[in-house]
Formats: sequence, structure tokens, C-alpha cells
Amino acid sequence: MQHKKEAYWFYRYLSIFYDKLVNPLFWTEKMREKSLDLGYWDDPETLRVIDVGSGTGFTTEGIVRRVPSENVTCVDQSPHQMSRALAKRELAGCTFQLGDAEALPFDDDTFDRYVSAGSIEYWPDPQLGILEAYRVLKPGGWALMIGPLEPVNPFSKFVANTWMLFPPEEDYHQYFENAGFDRIDYTYVAPYWQKSERYGIAIIGRKPQAGKSPYAYTPVPHETAVVNAEQEGMSLGRGMLLAGRVLAGSAAGFLFIPMALVASITAPLRGIDKEPEPLNQHQKVALVAVGVIATIFIVNRLAKRR
Repeated sequence: MQHKKEAYWFYRYLSIFYDKLVNPLFWTEKMREKSLDLGYWDDPETLRVIDVGSGTGFTTEGIVRRVPSENVTCVDQSPHQMSRALAKRELAGCTFQLGDAEALPFDDDTFDRYVSAGSIEYWPDPQLGILEAYRVLKPGGWALMIGPLEPVNPFSKFVANTWMLFPPEEDYHQYFENAGFDRIDYTYVAPYWQKSERYGIAIIGRKPQAGKSPYAYTPVPHETAVVNAEQEGMSLGRGMLLAGRVLAGSAAGFLFIPMALVASITAPLRGIDKEPEPLNQHQKVALVAVGVIATIFIVNRLAKRR
């Protein structure tokens, strides 16, 4: 799913229940607040903030607790995700603009703070996206990147890497160092049901000087065979291949929902003593559905053995 066209279609459908099922499991309010606390929010009335890959506005809701909404610009490539954010009353003062994280439609040295959460895993060229973060910040501005880390469990790792890009921890540090950020700091974030603290990372760096990054970087060539083919150049075969990749990636992604639901209710049995977060109504319905499907599968298998 780490290609713009695939991510576009993935979120066309995921946006419907993103805030109901996905965020409450994988990117919780506690994780958001811990990540944003790593930032520097002094003199909030004067800060101009850009939220890149803002999606449904969940992270933006945390930002506007720290900075007036009129100072916040939200950028996302998905009109479907953005429509959800536009409907949120808390974000009424924000500016919304469709755009690409790897080619932000803003001048150099425009913003005081850059935030991006849960977006880097869809970027074809993460280093290019971090260079854009550097470019649009003013000197002395801070970039805060929040993203997933590659799972340790072999099955989770397989599903994760089938779904999208899960960068190793050292890659995040390398992206920031290459771009020229200094005073780099970081913290780990994880939902309560996750045993490993290194589930996700929030990393921050300061832009020391004006202008573009001094790093001489050659962007990764775009994949033209499938994902970046324009509609007018899309043959039936290429369209079917693209659809197959979207379906395969989506199936892997959706596997994480029942896995996380089961992990959330079995957390105490696995020796996790963190304070649990109660399931909402949508999660409870999904959990019941998982139970019903599992029961049907088991009964069917037992019946075949007789």
C-alpha cells in the first residue's frame, strides 16, 4: 500500500470506519498526546503548524488543543479522509488542502511546526518526504514524525510488510540526520494491549538554517509499471494488477483489526498490566463478529472430522 494510487483507493473505503475501529485500536488518544508532548508549543498564538497526512483529523484534534485552529493547515491526498475531518467542529478554523507529502504546495520557510502521524508508511520515498518537512519549516522550527515500527513477531511482521511500509527504527533517525535536522529526540508509543513498547516512534528534530536541506539526494524513481500510471494510460491488465495489489494489501491490513481486538481483551492474560481502554460499540460488534466467524470455522472443522 506504499504507493499513492493504492493508498487513495484503500482510504476510499477505510475512511468510513477509520475513527470507529482503526484509531481506537492502533493510534489511541493516549499515544497521540504522548507523541505531541514531545513537541515544543511555546507561544502557541504565534505558531503556524502544518499537519501532513492529516486524514480524518484525529491528530489535528490534539494539535488544536495546543495551538489555535486558525493557525493549523491540514494536508492530505485523500478527499475521503479529509471530508471526515471537515465535519469535525473542533477543526472548523483549520485550513484544508489536498496535497502530496513529497511535494508540499508551500514556499520554503513557511511553518513553525511540522507534524505527520501515521502517514510515512504510505510514502513511496520517505526520505523525500522528510526533506519536504525540512524545506517548509522556518529556521528554528521543529518537525515531529510519528510512525509504526516493524513488528518483531514473525506473523505480525509478515502481515505488516504485506500491507505497507514499516520502517526499521534506525531508518527514522537516518531520514532526520540526512535532512540536516539537529537536536533530534524521540520516544516510543504503543496501545495498551501491545507488550512491546517499540510499537511506534515519535521523533522530532529542529531545522537549524533557512532554505532547503543541504542534503544532496536523488529521489527514488517512481514505479511506472502499475501504481503511477495515469488513468488515460491504464490498460486493462495494469488496472487489474493494481486492483489485485489494493485487495491483497487491504486484506492484510484488515487482518490487523481482529488481531488487535483479540489482543486487547487478552492483554491481562498475557501479563500486561497497563490500564485498559474500554472498547467502543463498533469494536464490540466487530469482536462479536470475529467470535461468530471463529465459532463457525471450528464447528465446521469438527463436523468434517466425524
